[in-house]
Amino acid sequence: MFEKLSILKGLHPGFFLEHELKKKKLSKRRFALSLSEHPQTIGAITKGNRDMNTSLSLRIEAALGLEEGLLMMLQVFYDIKKEKEKQKLKPDLSVFSHTLFWDTKIENIDWKLHKKFIISRVLEYGNEKEKQEILNFYGKDVIEKLEAKPLHKRPSSLNGINII
Repeated sequence: MFEKLSILKGLHPGFFLEHELKKKKLSKRRFALSLSEHPQTIGAITKGNRDMNTSLSLRIEAALGLEEGLLMMLQVFYDIKKEKEKQKLKPDLSVFSHTLFWDTKIENIDWKLHKKFIISRVLEYGNEKEKQEILNFYGKDVIEKLEAKPLHKRPSSLNGINII
């Protein structure tokens, strides 16, 4: 089982179930009804929109002749993968000074959505540790690409009066 599992690690169990049903030429609806389950439940699981639960996984494994526990192990590995991805979504916040992001709670920043603003602010006002953390988090390519494009251009004059 562990050989098969290492190949499938991180795959949602619903995708594996979909593959097994197609391989055995079984319709999701008929299969669900044979398990006394709602077809929508099996449909949501095979699309990856719903997690596998223990009770259902045991019934599916028995009906398809799969090794007991396979689907739940796939679910656990999928959950681990999702959690690791979630943890990568923000840099080490302890590196940043609260004054750098004085206008917002640093815990609430969407580091992916606001990367242009964050990179600009850290490169302009941050210390070396903060700059290094941003470099580690976003990568050199992303920073160089964004730095090549000015985020906003200050006006050089206001009503004909030079302000630079």
